[in-house]
Amino acid sequence: MALKTYGTMGVDWEQRIDYDRLRRERLARIKDLLGKSSMGALLCFDMNNVRYITSTNIGTWAQDKISRFTLLPQKDEPILWDFGSAARHHQLHCPWLGDRSRPGIPSMRGAMTPEMGRAEDVAKKIKIELEKRGLQKEPLGVDILEPDVMVALQREGITIVNGHALMCEAREIKTEDEITLLNMAAMMVDAAYYDLYKAMKPGMRENEAVALVAERLYDMGSEYVEGVNAISGERCSPHPHLFSDRALRPGDPVYYDILHSYMGYRTCYYRTFAVGSASRALVDAYKRCRDYLDASIELIQPGRLTSEVVSVWPKAQEFGFPNEEAAFALQMGHGIGLAIWERPMISRLVSLEHPHEIKPGMVFALETFWPSTDGWSAARIEEEIVVTKTGHEVITRFPAEELLVAGAPFVTVGGTLPIVRETEAPRNPEVVEMIARAARAEAEHEKVGAGH
Repeated sequence: MALKTYGTMGVDWEQRIDYDRLRRERLARIKDLLGKSSMGALLCFDMNNVRYITSTNIGTWAQDKISRFTLLPQKDEPILWDFGSAARHHQLHCPWLGDRSRPGIPSMRGAMTPEMGRAEDVAKKIKIELEKRGLQKEPLGVDILEPDVMVALQREGITIVNGHALMCEAREIKTEDEITLLNMAAMMVDAAYYDLYKAMKPGMRENEAVALVAERLYDMGSEYVEGVNAISGERCSPHPHLFSDRALRPGDPVYYDILHSYMGYRTCYYRTFAVGSASRALVDAYKRCRDYLDASIELIQPGRLTSEVVSVWPKAQEFGFPNEEAAFALQMGHGIGLAIWERPMISRLVSLEHPHEIKPGMVFALETFWPSTDGWSAARIEEEIVVTKTGHEVITRFPAEELLVAGAPFVTVGGTLPIVRETEAPRNPEVVEMIARAARAEAEHEKVGAGH
């Protein structure tokens, strides 16, 4: 294996994650791309982009608040405006920022009303920094921002252009340390799946499985369990993408997607199981799902195109959907890094007409789905792939070559029940004949009675 898995502690006797290098290389990559662009500066509110540029974080509670922002001017260092006392904390503990960490608050997604002037305050802060550097007349790239902030910037005479595309390009290729962090995040999910496999049994509810996974991940050092899909029984097809309080039953299919982050780097990692036993329909669906996944993994190497990858996947109509948009995310691939979905996006919806070249340093997940012929069960599998200089490496290691059965065996007087079995026993010819004889006898008896 080319990739390493370290402990999560810092030690003096082994070189592990080099966080200084991680900070330098991420910032250098976006600076280089900004320098080649027509933008005078880049303004980011998305917390993942802010983290990429400034190597700061204040907790996932702020992920959707649009409350932090950073300005990266051409040929200069980033300036960060952060939430309240966090700015002071960064000054004390983030020497790579120093006095470029400052307090600054927009409207908190409209919680502060327009007359409070927060949007205008943000616009003035940005204009001052641009004017200092003679960049006020250059296009300003932005990622996401509140509409009132956009209007305020335009009123200051600032031209706004799409800066998020530049950030997507920067984050597409991962550094050595980013790849190691993604590998370690996957390692934690390996462990969570092992605990889950041992714990699954009839009566366990989907929400209990979610709690078990979250506890295991946080115990191991996860900073954020973004979500755990837990889908069982008749909920499996169509895929609802959220867990419930449904209890597992003997013979149930159940699949999970575990999404969490370690030092900001995410996982997207599906596995499918059967509880106690698996029907033949589920076994067949799992094999079909695995075959499609393996076929696409086989194609992952530098220089290939995403159009080649999706060409081995089935069309939407082949598994019950009218078009590729309706089936989106069931047969797909997506980059993974500081966010669950990054470039490249791999889907029949877009990749056939707009192929993307696969390059060393990309890290993405490939995921497939296949419904069973019984009309309600289904299989879902996903692997995370690192593109190397000569090919690829799979970093999701929990076994998935064949369908795993949890909570087995059940023991009878004749031995253990087979793990491939239907929830309803097959017809026994002897019993069928016995019932037929009884019906014939009953009919004969009624005939005799009618004759008297």
